[in-house]
Amino acid sequence: MQKIKGGTSNPGDFGKKFEVRRYLEDIPTKDELRHILECLGISAENLVRKNESVWKEKYRNRLMTDEEILDAMIENPKLIERPIVIKNNKAVIGRPPRNH
Repeated sequence: MQKIKGGTSNPGDFGKKFEVRRYLEDIPTKDELRHILECLGISAENLVRKNESVWKEKYRNRLMTDEEILDAMIENPKLIERPIVIKNNKAVIGRPPRNH
């Protein structure tokens, strides 16, 4: 099994069925993003990949509402943190463990 940054390359290796959404081609709607935020229990800003150049260049120093951030993620879907796993209205972002 191939490892990718602390995770497996195939979640199906754990015997669970899953659906992969290629969000760069199939961009989530604003309602879908709101649902993800609700499942995660976080604000829109916490779903943003802040190291992306588009965030740094266009948005970093702006005071933005959640709705404006959602619009930015729809316009630039690579800003959306990933991977996100959702099951039964609960969600987690698959981030690698941090070095302490």
